[in-house]
Amino acid sequence: MSEKPATSGVGGARAKSLKAPTPSSAFKTSVLKRAVSSTCTKENAIPGRLATKRPKMAELAARPGLRRSMSSTTLHPQRALSSTRGPMLQASVRPAASTASLVPSAPNKRKAWDLKGRVADLEDMVKSLSGDKKELVTVNHETREQIEDLRKANDELRRRAEGKEALEVEMQSLGVALEAAKQEAATAVRRAAALQMEKSSLETTVMELTSSSAGLKTQVAALTSLYDTAKEEIEKLKVARENLEQKVARLESELEDSESTRRALHNDLQELKGNIRVFCRMRPLLQSESAAGNKPASISFPDDKNVEVVKMDPQTSRPKTMSFTFDKVFPGGSLQMDVFKEVSHLVQSALDGYNVCIFAYGQTGSGKTFTMEGPDNFDLCTGNEELVGLIPRALKQIFEISQKLKGQHWTYTLHASFLEVYNEEIRDLLVENKKGLTGCRLTTSKSDGSVAVSNTTELQVTSSDEIYQLLSHAQKNRSTGATQCNERSSRSHSVCRLRITGTNSRSGQGRKGTLNLVDLAGSERLSKSKAEGDRLKETKNINKSLSNLSNVILALSRKDDHIPYRNSKLTHLLMNSLGGNSKTLMLLNIAPTEEHLGETLTSLRFASKVNECNIGTAQQNLQ
Repeated sequence: MSEKPATSGVGGARAKSLKAPTPSSAFKTSVLKRAVSSTCTKENAIPGRLATKRPKMAELAARPGLRRSMSSTTLHPQRALSSTRGPMLQASVRPAASTASLVPSAPNKRKAWDLKGRVADLEDMVKSLSGDKKELVTVNHETREQIEDLRKANDELRRRAEGKEALEVEMQSLGVALEAAKQEAATAVRRAAALQMEKSSLETTVMELTSSSAGLKTQVAALTSLYDTAKEEIEKLKVARENLEQKVARLESELEDSESTRRALHNDLQELKGNIRVFCRMRPLLQSESAAGNKPASISFPDDKNVEVVKMDPQTSRPKTMSFTFDKVFPGGSLQMDVFKEVSHLVQSALDGYNVCIFAYGQTGSGKTFTMEGPDNFDLCTGNEELVGLIPRALKQIFEISQKLKGQHWTYTLHASFLEVYNEEIRDLLVENKKGLTGCRLTTSKSDGSVAVSNTTELQVTSSDEIYQLLSHAQKNRSTGATQCNERSSRSHSVCRLRITGTNSRSGQGRKGTLNLVDLAGSERLSKSKAEGDRLKETKNINKSLSNLSNVILALSRKDDHIPYRNSKLTHLLMNSLGGNSKTLMLLNIAPTEEHLGETLTSLRFASKVNECNIGTAQQNLQ
């Protein structure tokens, strides 16, 4: 608050009665002006340097000594200044408001002529602030040391990852050497057989020639010598073959040990990241939206784990920034491959014998189906590979890895089924006639409490092309329709389920895993969608199931005794994935437009609650 000089009343009379300052008093006044000006400059510079250490500044400001010295001038800066300066100094030297808050009040009120005392007070305050500065420099140094320790730990993890890659390269090299050794052993066996036949032939010849001519004895001796040499070679080849067989057995054992170590490390890594993980992806602004004048919302991504949304606060009419943290975020320019790269680790866990669930969540038109399946009417065999969705990419990865593991004596059997939850009914999307979609029922196992679906089509698949055909057929049977919010809106929750069974012919081990890939229908507000008739019924059922999904997540986060899985078919179907014995990923999709900012914030808040949920550690399913 600015302070006006007194021009009337008592203050005015006092100003008029003052005499002209003597040279000595003028010099003291000049010294005080410079001291006050220097203090103001230092005070204004301190917040800029200490902005990054606010907690430490708060600790220093809370010290009793500094708080007592600043209390009087902080509360009444005008009264303190007017009481310590003469009328002439009050009119000529006026500190800023921030300076007044730092000037300490002396224990005894100084006289107006005690300029040296005031300068001494200011110097004491500068010394106090210098000490605080040293402490803040120490805090800064400790923080830098912590950052260096974290950087060293990161380097160590990177070196371990590089060592793992080197082991994989060495494993491939040993596999090539093994194959070459097998071929060499086969060649040796064939040579031994040929020599054996030659030996028999020579023995017969010797017997015939011995009776015919004595001159042939020399030839017989030579042939005998040749026989002995061949016999020695055969013995050497036998020894070499035994050594190669031992080496092959040792390499196969080392390969199995390496695979077991990889699975254990991979599972530890996934558990450290959390059994329920949440990713957030924002789709780019469409050309049609730009042409229609839709403005992009103020959504930014400071790093790969945080989302910031700026929205005007209706109460203060000022912009308000809201931050949300997830396991991974993908801005509007991210590619399908970028998303799948982070998801592929969970897909690998399904082959290792774990239950895995990946589901896309978000409002209608936010890009869920594009993320999970790809563009509409997309040809998986001939289309642009960059646009392929997560579901076909995950299924392709399962087939490729299962083929590679055949070299380690693993054989996998894959069974696929495609379902949808439409108006609280579970439908089979693989039937030939749409009239036969209904009739599926949920059953609960009495032994382990797991949920299964009866009366569904489950087909064994042996290649990516086979499952691509099934996926295309399921997409055609899925319920879609046009609404005010989306021209081709999914009116049901789609579930792609892959049951994986693996057996090792050498060790006798067995594993069972399940991969659930879920494309949830988008939430809609009836006021915006303006749904009527069948669309109104669909919207109500969609919102009801999504609301119950939210209730289940909240109950899990609160560790309630009762979890309302059975309140909707969707949560009942996903009970195995949400109930603890599963590695689950929620892929939140948001729209970039200002028009949908309200729904976007609702989705971000719900996803944040999911990210805080802990459902326990998933268990490996062994046979």
